[in-house]
Amino acid sequence: MSPELTGFTNVQALAPTIIVDLRYATTNNFTHQVIYDFTTAIVRTGTARKLAAASKALNAQGYRLKIWDAYRPVSAQKCLFDVYPDPEFVAKPNPNFSHQKGVTLDLTLTDMVGNECPMPTPFDDFSPLAHRDAPRTAIQDHYYQILNTAMLAAGFVGYENEWWDYRDAEMDAYQPLAANPNEY
Repeated sequence: MSPELTGFTNVQALAPTIIVDLRYATTNNFTHQVIYDFTTAIVRTGTARKLAAASKALNAQGYRLKIWDAYRPVSAQKCLFDVYPDPEFVAKPNPNFSHQKGVTLDLTLTDMVGNECPMPTPFDDFSPLAHRDAPRTAIQDHYYQILNTAMLAAGFVGYENEWWDYRDAEMDAYQPLAANPNEY
């Protein structure tokens, strides 16, 4: 992996139409606690370029991406795991794990004014309905397919237990790296 792709980038620098609503920077999350002290979504530069490609494809269809979580420092992961120590839904703190490496995004699809499209479940729903193979209504499936098609075409893979979780298909090429999103 070339060095210019391995650093971090503010996703809105490459794709300004992306909406950033980092849930763990607020109490509007499953823990009802503020987990981290930043509101800027950063990911590794190679991942950000893929995300920008997905965003551009979706914008051309009349949609935008909304990010709920991106790079998550190890300290934030520890807070999440302390609150919800179930590794099926919350990974143990590990600097080599996807959110903590900055190669994973939790996101959804909105219309061009920012209204969220109907999806299978709300964010951070830990029920089987959040799984990618769960049954969906026709309208949920319609919007899920639009999001999923764009993300896969841009070079992401989806996590099987969370319809909103997309990981850079080249995530294993990235080594652990820490950053302060407030510097971006």
